[in-house]
Amino acid sequence: MFHVDALLDKKNNEILNDNNCLKVCTSNTKKLSSDYDAYLYLPASLKEINDTVENIAAKKIFSNNSSIQIKKYILNKNEKKLYKNNDQIILTEKEIQLLELFLGNKKPISKDKILSSVWNYSTDADTHTVETHIYRLRKKINEKFSDENFIMNTKDGYSL
Repeated sequence: MFHVDALLDKKNNEILNDNNCLKVCTSNTKKLSSDYDAYLYLPASLKEINDTVENIAAKKIFSNNSSIQIKKYILNKNEKKLYKNNDQIILTEKEIQLLELFLGNKKPISKDKILSSVWNYSTDADTHTVETHIYRLRKKINEKFSDENFIMNTKDGYSL
């Protein structure tokens, strides 16, 4: 939290440009800049300060949890879209769960592990659910982004 006068002092630029901290600008005048996460008019009560900090912290967490880097792509879980440059595809909830499962594992994941993790099926279920979903996801990605190697398949299972 800093007073608007801190914007005038060049020594504070390092702190104000730090993207790893939340910045709340305070002043008893109007907003002068938008290089901060929130603005608080003075005088402010402790409740107003607390509410402001909680609000921007929740927004930051929400934003960080919603956008995930996958290879050259950005997965926006809130929008249920996969982006690359200016192109995008819409994903289903199961496709997002598949991608998150792949991201959480460095090694290939077996069909049985995918069935139990994403669909809660028992490992001895005889189904083509995994193959079908991966086929459709690969097709979407290849048609839009021309990327045939997004999801890889080896004898050990599937991986990104």
